Amino acid sequence: MASDTESDSGWQVVEKGRPVTLVVQLRQKVYILPWSLFLYAEGTAEEVKLQFHTHVVTVQGAGLGALLSVISAQLVCALREPDRTAKFTAVAGPHLTAVTVSENK
Repeated sequence: MASDTESDSGWQVVEKGRPVTLVVQLRQKVYILPWSLFLYAEGTAEEVKLQFHTHVVTVQGAGLGALLSVISAQLVCALREPDRTAKFTAVAGPHLTAVTVSENK
């Protein structure tokens, strides 16, 4: 099994191999999206959108260029929505402040 690394950034990356799915853990719900349905990602240092065939995952935060880098290699295995107080807490380095998932219609 691949070993995973996770920091205070809010995302988890596999060190070996590629994950089959992306787990998006929100406070009230968990989504498991297969990387085989991934279409593209776009964004800035403050917001990244991941377009899957069935869903759009929007991530907000700071320093998200690092997240785009590991998404391009499909090495992210998990995104975790931060606590509500994360917006008001000073954090150094890349981190998430919000994660949302919406269905494609």
